[in-house]
Amino acid sequence: MIQTLEAITDEQGRIQLREPIQLPAGKRVLVTILEEPPADLGGETARLSEPALARDWNRPEEDAAWSHLQPEQ
Repeated sequence: MIQTLEAITDEQGRIQLREPIQLPAGKRVLVTILEEPPADLGGETARLSEPALARDWNRPEEDAAWSHLQPEQ
């Protein structure tokens, strides 16, 4: 099985994985060096999910289910 992990280099140029992993001794590893800086993915998942969530949230049934939390008009 091929697995891809994201990593960055520290100030000394050492590779730092974004998440820990345990590998057995002697495992083959390929390292690809990308020219662009790491992407800031903060909030990207939320932005991508928004249209799908809006379809569910913006239904009359949802409004009725949460109406008891709305201020009186």
